[in-house]
Amino acid sequence: MIPRYSRPDMVAIWEPATKFRIWFEIEAHACDAMADLGVIPRENAEAVWKAKDVEFDVARIDEIEAVTKHDVIAFLTHLAEHVGAEEARFVHQGMTSSDVLDTTLNVQLTRAADLLIADLEGLLAALKRRAYEHKDTLRIGRSHGIHAEPTTMGLTFARFYAEMDRNLSRMRDARAEIATGAISGAVGTFANIDPRVEEHVCDKMGLVPEPISTQVIPRDRHAAFFATLGVIASSIENIAIEIRHMQRTEVLEGAEFFSMGQKGSSAMPHKKNPVLTENLTGLARMVRSAVIPAMENVALWHERDISHSSVERMIGPDATITLDFALARLTGVIDKMLIFPENMLENMNKFPGLVMSQRVLLALTQAGVSREDAYTYVQRNALKVWENRTDFKAELLADPDVTAALSVDEIEEKFDLGYHTKHVDTIFVRVFGED
Repeated sequence: MIPRYSRPDMVAIWEPATKFRIWFEIEAHACDAMADLGVIPRENAEAVWKAKDVEFDVARIDEIEAVTKHDVIAFLTHLAEHVGAEEARFVHQGMTSSDVLDTTLNVQLTRAADLLIADLEGLLAALKRRAYEHKDTLRIGRSHGIHAEPTTMGLTFARFYAEMDRNLSRMRDARAEIATGAISGAVGTFANIDPRVEEHVCDKMGLVPEPISTQVIPRDRHAAFFATLGVIASSIENIAIEIRHMQRTEVLEGAEFFSMGQKGSSAMPHKKNPVLTENLTGLARMVRSAVIPAMENVALWHERDISHSSVERMIGPDATITLDFALARLTGVIDKMLIFPENMLENMNKFPGLVMSQRVLLALTQAGVSREDAYTYVQRNALKVWENRTDFKAELLADPDVTAALSVDEIEEKFDLGYHTKHVDTIFVRVFGED
């Protein structure tokens, strides 16, 4: 992943040095378990741990792999250079490469999940703070991009909070599902290694044993993991699109913070562009691009082929690093986002009173007018407002069919904005609880 969209803690999970450190720990813990079972001498297991403080030489491992054409064998050869050939002769006893590779990948994905969970918790805190800050800040709700009925900016933030809270649950579930390991041998039968070795290694690595593996851990787990990342990315884009819309010149109900010295355009000095949320839309596409390959990795030949391997070498780091960066960026956008309540009211009143049409429609039906006639009365007056920018309430008061059914006071009452916010507290309790 390019540094521009990377954060160090997530990048560190995918560094070759980290991978080799995990490989070492798996092999060393396996030796401990085999020594406990009397399969290998205790002194050989203890000798392996002499390398516990070694910084494995990535270049040297690559050099060996250039000859062996096998990454795990290259690592084991390098490990023996530190431990000693005689001392290391029981390393990898009864194991196959995938025991190391798959267990390591799941350790990395589990650690990545922990960072993503923390990212989501930070984003939720920002969304909650802004939701309460603007709980009663009126704005127009839109459907099909067109004015619908009044809502509040707080409800917009609360809606995004609820969505991201669901994503937090999904991410926790995905972490639990991916946190398995397998030390089960060439086709998963434990023919040459005791299942208790797997149990010991998994316990030490923070995993649970895969109930049944072949030469690999089943890839439906990974498909679910990357699908979860894709859903979270789509939710990021959902929020980003709303902010981008709000920042449009003719809307300007909210905007990304524009810092001192920031430039919006090389040609037009007046520009303030929603560059961060546009970037988030692009990053979301990249995370989602990992989902289909992860799905296609589920179907492997017999007990294993390696068609999944090259895919996971790319999508594992790329998707998690990108999503980590995107969540942090979105949290910053929400934290510093500018809100313009006056513009929200101005936009809502661009076609005076028009957004109250449903209230009038319902009042007419409750007054005994058929729904068909009521709709006709309201729509013909609403269209005058669309076409002539007149006042909707004034048009209704001048319509004899409407005034025959509703008094002036009854019509006036239908234009109370507070009517639309009377259940905001109820919704907030549903979203945030009683606090």
